[in-house]
Amino acid sequence: MTPDLDTPVQYLKGVGPSLAKLFSKLGVSTVRDLLFYFPRDWEDRRNIQPVSKLSAGEDCLVKGIIKSVRAERTGRGFNLVKAVISDASGSVLATWFNQPFVEKALNSKKGSAVIISGRADINPYSGGLEISVKDYELPDGCEEAQAVVPKYSLTAGLYQKTVRRIMKKALDLCLPRVKDPIPEQISKELGMGLSSAVKGLHFPSAPEEAERCRQRIAFSEFFLLQSAIAIRRKEIRQDTKGISFDTETELASKFLSVLPFELTGAQKKVLGSIKKDMASCKPMNRLVQGDVGSGKTIVAVIACVTAVSNGYQAAIMAPTEILAQQHYFKIKELVSRFGIEVLLVTAGENRKHNKNKDKVVQEQCIVVGTHALIQESIKYSKLGLVVIDEQHRFGVMQRTQLRAKGNNPDLLVMTATPIPRTLAFTIYGDLDRSVIDELPPGRTPVMTKYVSEGKRASLYGFMEEEISKGRQAYVVCPLIEESEKIDLKAARQTCDTLKAVFSRHKVELMHGRMKPAEKEKIMKAFKENKIQVLVSTTVIEVGIDVANASIMLIEHVERFGLSQLHQLRGRIGRGAEQSYCFLMGKASSEESKARVKVMLETNDGFKIAEADLKLRGPGEFLGVRQSGLPEFKAADIIRDAELLEKARKAAFDIISNDPDLAEPQDRELKAEVLGRYGKFFGLDVIN
Repeated sequence: MTPDLDTPVQYLKGVGPSLAKLFSKLGVSTVRDLLFYFPRDWEDRRNIQPVSKLSAGEDCLVKGIIKSVRAERTGRGFNLVKAVISDASGSVLATWFNQPFVEKALNSKKGSAVIISGRADINPYSGGLEISVKDYELPDGCEEAQAVVPKYSLTAGLYQKTVRRIMKKALDLCLPRVKDPIPEQISKELGMGLSSAVKGLHFPSAPEEAERCRQRIAFSEFFLLQSAIAIRRKEIRQDTKGISFDTETELASKFLSVLPFELTGAQKKVLGSIKKDMASCKPMNRLVQGDVGSGKTIVAVIACVTAVSNGYQAAIMAPTEILAQQHYFKIKELVSRFGIEVLLVTAGENRKHNKNKDKVVQEQCIVVGTHALIQESIKYSKLGLVVIDEQHRFGVMQRTQLRAKGNNPDLLVMTATPIPRTLAFTIYGDLDRSVIDELPPGRTPVMTKYVSEGKRASLYGFMEEEISKGRQAYVVCPLIEESEKIDLKAARQTCDTLKAVFSRHKVELMHGRMKPAEKEKIMKAFKENKIQVLVSTTVIEVGIDVANASIMLIEHVERFGLSQLHQLRGRIGRGAEQSYCFLMGKASSEESKARVKVMLETNDGFKIAEADLKLRGPGEFLGVRQSGLPEFKAADIIRDAELLEKARKAAFDIISNDPDLAEPQDRELKAEVLGRYGKFFGLDVIN
C-alpha cells in the first residue's frame, strides 16, 4: 500500500527503525516532513574541472579515480589523510585534515571514482599543487549521471547518498499526494504547481531551477501565513463589536494639560491614531513601536486614563516584575492626583499588593502586572483596555488570553525592539502599526566605544572622574556566579572588585535571583543617587529609567545579542548630559565583531534591528517565546521581502472575497491554514 503523507517515515521502504531515529534528530518524523526537508545546497557537477586546469588559490570541484591512500601525523599532532586522485588529464594530491576515519573509507574504494571539493594551493614543501578537501563523495552509478546533486544537512550516522536514495523513493511514491492549497488561479499565475516545485527543489536540472522552485514554495508558505493573518484581522475588525470610548473626557483632557513636558510630534501622531481606534465601535488592535527612550509609556498611560474616565479598567502587562513595579510606581505618581487607583499584580514573593486579588478588579483602576494578570483566578469586572509592553517577550496566545478577560477590550501592544517591516508582516500582521520615530528634545546621543582589556585601568579612571561629577554608572555582566565551563567574570566577583576600585563611592549588585523587594530597594537607592555604581545582570535590559546614569560598561560583549546590547545602551542617554557606553570583551568571532561594529556605527534602533535580523535570522530574532509558529522550510523573510508582500496582497484579496473560505476552490486552503495556524492565532472564526 502506498504510504500517505502522515505515515511515519520508519515505514517508508528502505528506512526502518534505525534510520528513522536518525531522521527524527533532523525533525523528520513523517513522509510529509521528509518531502519538505529541503537541501541546504546543491553541487553542480557540470562544473567539474580537469586536474590539469586547476589553479592555486581557487576553489575547485574534481572527479577522479582513487590511486593511493596514506595516513600521516604531523609534528604538532594533526592527523592527515592524503590520496592521489587521477583523471584523464593528470593527478593531484588531496588532503583531509583531522579526519582519520577517511582513510578506511577511501581505501575500501581504491580504484573507484571520488568527487572532491576544496581549495587548490601550492604545498610549500613539495612545491606541487594540493587540494585541501572540504567535502567528498564516493558516487554510485546513478549519482554519476546527475548534473546537479542535492546536499542535505545531516546528523552523525546519516549520509548524503542514503538521504538522496530515500528522498527519491518518497518522491516517486508520495509526490502525487502533495496537494496545493493555493487556489488554482494564483497557482497558474505562478507558473508552477507545488508538487513540481517540491520535486524540482530536491533534484533540479540546474541551480537556477532550484531557486525558481524555492521561490514557488516560499510563496506558498508566505501565502498560508498571510491568509491566517487576514482571517485574524477580519475576525477582530469586522466580526467583533468593541467599546466606543469618549476620547475627549474632562479627566483625560485635564491629565494631558498637567503633564510636565510637551509630547513630541511623533507621540501626538500616534496618540491621534490610538484615539481614533478607541472612539471606533471596533476593537483597537494596534502595535506601537518606538526606540528606547522615545516615550511609549506615557502614550499608553494617556490611553489608560481615557479608558478609566469612561468607567472601564485598563490592564498593563509587562514581561518582568522589575519592569511591572517600575510602571506601577511611575503611573501611580502620574495619575494619583486625579483619584485613579493603580494596582500591582505579580506572581513574585512580594505579596503586599496582591492581598485582595479578587477585589482588585472590581474597581475603576489601572492594573499593572506580569503574566500573573492572565491567571484564571484574576477576574475583571469591566476591562476596557489591554496594554502589553515589550510584546516580543510574549506570544500571540498570551495577549489573546489577557484580552479574553474582558468583553472585546481594546488592545495596545508596545515594543522598544524595532521590528523590520518584513518581520512585522509575519508576526504582527494582524495589528495596525504605528511608530514613534522621534526622541524627546534635550537628549544627547550616547557615545559608544570598544575598549581593550589593556585599557581597563584608564577606563576606570575616566569613570571615577564622571562619578565624582555626580554621575552614575551601570556595569553589566552576563553571569551571576563563576562557571567552570565558561571563562567569564561573574557579577559577584566584578562587584567585589569594583568596590575596591571605587572605594569613595557606593557600589551594589542587582541580579535576577533577588527577591522583588530587594531589587526594588536597590533601584530606589540608585534613582536617589545613594548608589553610584550598579553592577547588574541583564535584569536592567528593559524599562529602567534613571536620567542621571550616564555611563554603561558592558563586560564580555561577545555574550550578548545585538538587540540586547541596544536595549542595554538605552538605559543611559536619558538626560541632557553626554553619556558613554563602553564595550569590553573578546569579540573574536566574525559575528561578534559584526555586532560590535554595528553598535559603534549607529544608535538607530531600526538599523540595528535590520542588522540583527540578518546576523541571527528570524527564528533567533524572535526568540523561543514565539514558540508555536511553524518555521518556514523554504522562505526567507530577509531576501524574499518582495515575495512576502506579493503573497500578502494575494492572501488578503482571497479573504476579502471569501472571508470564511467556504467556496469549494478555497476548502483546501482553509484546511491547511487551520492546521498550521489555527491554534497560534486562535482562529475559531471559521469551522
